[in-house]
Amino acid sequence: MSDATLSRFDSNRRYTYADYLNWTNDERWELVDGVPYAMSPAPSRKHQEVLGELSRQFANYLVGKPCRSYIAPFDVRLFAEDKSDEQIVNVVQPDLTVVCDDSKLDDRGCKGTPDLVVEILSPATGKQDRWLKYKLYERVGVKEYWIVDPLLQTVEVFILDDERYILSGVFGNKDMLRVTLFEDLEIDLRLVFG
Repeated sequence: MSDATLSRFDSNRRYTYADYLNWTNDERWELVDGVPYAMSPAPSRKHQEVLGELSRQFANYLVGKPCRSYIAPFDVRLFAEDKSDEQIVNVVQPDLTVVCDDSKLDDRGCKGTPDLVVEILSPATGKQDRWLKYKLYERVGVKEYWIVDPLLQTVEVFILDDERYILSGVFGNKDMLRVTLFEDLEIDLRLVFG
């Protein structure tokens, strides 16, 4: 938990999505097992460029298909099926989320497990993305998880296999990255990191 989290929240309390909806300041937060984590205040220009290009390539491919892609801010409520706002204790805002089941979508975002999640590393959230959220996404059953490093210009792809992530590969700025979730989609990383 960051210092900002400790100063604002009771470290002995488990917060819920209902609490989260009432937080009205300019900061963005995520909840993991009821613990609030501050998100990066403002993404860097490079972060935005990488996210914009990834989003464009996914959105173009998904036109006319049942899956949809969303960029943050977009609330993803995990372990939330059949639960009220007061019972939900896991809310994340991945940089890019792909959902293939319309029944999980509502006006607030996704209520349930998305099919693919992309997190773009920043100095403030790298540890959370590489460990805390990695374990959360694995536990909830996200089929494909990407960790994008804009500085190193790499994408680590993790595929869920028998309830555990396996590293499918690490791809660089000259690669075409085949999306496991979709047989005929390749992401051109030259454009993403260009």
